Formats: sequence, C-alpha cells, structure tokens
Amino acid sequence: MINLEGKVAVITGGNSGMGFETARQFKALGARVVITGRNQDSLLSAAHQLGVRSVVADQSKLDDLDNLVNAVKQQHGSVDILFINAGVASFAPVEHTTEAQFDNIMDINFKGAFFTLQKFLPILNDGASVINLSSINAYTGMPNTAVYAASKAALNSLTRTAASELAPRKIRVNAVNPGPIETAIFSKLGMPDEAIGEFAQAMQNRIPLKRFGKPEEVSNLVAFLASDAASFISGAEYNIDGAVNVNPLLQ
Repeated sequence: MINLEGKVAVITGGNSGMGFETARQFKALGARVVITGRNQDSLLSAAHQLGVRSVVADQSKLDDLDNLVNAVKQQHGSVDILFINAGVASFAPVEHTTEAQFDNIMDINFKGAFFTLQKFLPILNDGASVINLSSINAYTGMPNTAVYAASKAALNSLTRTAASELAPRKIRVNAVNPGPIETAIFSKLGMPDEAIGEFAQAMQNRIPLKRFGKPEEVSNLVAFLASDAASFISGAEYNIDGAVNVNPLLQ
C-alpha cells in the first residue's frame, strides 16, 4: 500500500483538474500538501475544500517562484515530493501561431517548470521525488499542437537530464504523459460548446479503450511515483492514455 505519511508535497497548479485530485490523494495518504495557482480566489477555494495550504504563484514568473520556495521553507523546512503540474494548452496551426501564444506556452510549460525545479533544489530532501506532468502530445504529431507539443517534449528531455544530474542525491525525476483526461481544460480552448463536444467525441473515438481517463487515474500513478514503492524508478516516462499512443495508424 502506498504511504506518504509525514512527507511534504508541493503541487503547482493544484487548484484544478489533475493537480487538485492529486492533492486530495496525497493528503489522504498522509502527506502535508501545499498547492499553488495563479488565481487567488480559485486557489483559496481549492485549498479550503482540500484542507491544505496554498501559495499564490505564477509558474512563469521567477519572482513568484522565489516567494513560493521561501514560503514553503518557512512552513515546512524542506520538501519530499514536488509535482510540477501547472501548464497551459492552446492550439493553432504553425502558420497562425503568434509570438505571444508561443511565449505564453513556453514560459509556463517549460521555462516555468525548469526554474520551479531549479529553485526548489536547495530545499528538496535527498531521496525526494519529482514528477513532471507532460503529455502524449510530445510524440503524437497531432495537428495544431506544435508549440504545446514542443513544450512537453522539452519537459521530457529535462526529466531525463535532471534524473541523471540528481541521482547522486537519490532524487528521482519522472514524467507522466496523460492522453485525453476528463478535466476542465477543454472549456479553456476558446471553442464554442458545440465544437468542444464534436472535438471531444472525435478524440474519444480514437482511444482504443473508448473513454477519457479520469483525473484520479492520473493521481494514482503520480502517487505511486511519489512513494517509496517507486524507489528504483527515475528518468522514466509513463503514458496514461487508454492505448492512444500504442499504434496511432490503426485507429
């Protein structure tokens, strides 16, 4: 059985979706949890529902990351689990992608993730676990996802390099690559409800298991990687996608 009793866990973007569900599970498994988010109202609401601590922080802003690390250090001293979950998704074909869209995605999904890890290193305990939330889009070549996919491919590359660099401290670094998961992210794509429904149905039809994943299924995997049960796993990537990425040509 997975046991996180007494461990200190930080989850970026923990106010919704997979981050929120993982915070719930971590707390149920005994961890002391801190969640972050950019929107103060939604963050405070989530923290109240979960019964955890929260710190307002924008992952793309290095000053916010410094404040986050200082707050966690003051509250808990050190960290055992770092789940770098915060991210954004917006889709556009290569020819129509603007510099602003490019910068926003990269600043949060890759630059922000990179510096979150870097700035937490001084207070990560030896033997800590770091989990990066990536995406199967890093590999699928799905149209209209060029920048988003590149940000996640870069994050997976960082996962492998960091796992090697941090191995002397027994810090494990792994990535989780979800496929289509039932979260509110579809409503943030800027598409009409009817178009979102058609898009979601088309995606579901391409999933061999013929359903979307659930946030708790992702949190189960993250909790395993965070625990001592995964003590010999580092530098790995785990797809959790209902077999979407097994052989896209057959779907």
